[in-house]
Amino acid sequence: MDITVIAESSGDGLHPVTAQLVGAAVSIGGTPTLLCAGGVGATEAASIAGVAKVISVVGDCFGTFDGGAWAEALNSVAGGDVIIAAASPSGREIAATMAAMRGIPIVQDATGLAPGITVTRPIYSGKAIETSTVTSPCAITLRANAFAAAGGGGNADVSTVNQSADVAVAVKEAIAKAGERLDVAEADIIISGGRGMGDPANFSHLNEVADMIGAAVGASRAAVDTWDEIPHSMQVGQTGKTVTPRLYIAVGISGAIQHLAGMRTSKYIVAINKDPDAPIFGVADYGIVATWEDALPALKVELGKL
Repeated sequence: MDITVIAESSGDGLHPVTAQLVGAAVSIGGTPTLLCAGGVGATEAASIAGVAKVISVVGDCFGTFDGGAWAEALNSVAGGDVIIAAASPSGREIAATMAAMRGIPIVQDATGLAPGITVTRPIYSGKAIETSTVTSPCAITLRANAFAAAGGGGNADVSTVNQSADVAVAVKEAIAKAGERLDVAEADIIISGGRGMGDPANFSHLNEVADMIGAAVGASRAAVDTWDEIPHSMQVGQTGKTVTPRLYIAVGISGAIQHLAGMRTSKYIVAINKDPDAPIFGVADYGIVATWEDALPALKVELGKL
């Protein structure tokens, strides 16, 4: 089965989820071709085990992200029966647009993939798991950290396709600059704060812990709605971002249903809350009944010993 995998980039290289996408494609008997938007990470992609070939798709349109333009540029060189992308904001948009261009179905946010294109994914805010079999051609987006990554040692051929003459993007206005801190949707470790932090200024303590462990900083909807200083881009939950990190640390978050829907599939969950009856402890692997004022300083001391 020929499968086209849309590589996910991070900065000037590949995001770790790219190897997970390849691993998922190979697990169902696929022969993946990796498309690298803007040529980012093409050499690195060629070294991923299982990749048949790499196509570096370059062009003027890749100077800034535009889902429609990127999808058009990638779609013209994408072959195969199945398109696989990461369930990131950009991956979802590109895959959905390519699916619409081709008139094929798409399944978003898959957490399982088996031979025969049997797809599993959470539904109803994570309260149930849906299993469905999809016929090819189709497109599928996969959640990060839900699949085993392919190893290294590959030696795929790399070719380059220049789409400058066909697709271009013009930036009319920059509404907001991207933040320097890692996005919660891409992070392997997340530390999030809720209204229990007491004041938006106290999120600086979360930032300090995040810097020590290489984490992104998130927030609950209650925190975002209460304090203007906490942007919506940090919000984790049903109306924010759905995340699947290896470690999720919830500080001062009670555990409303809409928040749990966005993070309950994390591999490990640590909850810090002064209320022993807080719902967050129901999904936590480890719970600490304490105020953040007591817990975070102790955590920073222990992390400093590593």
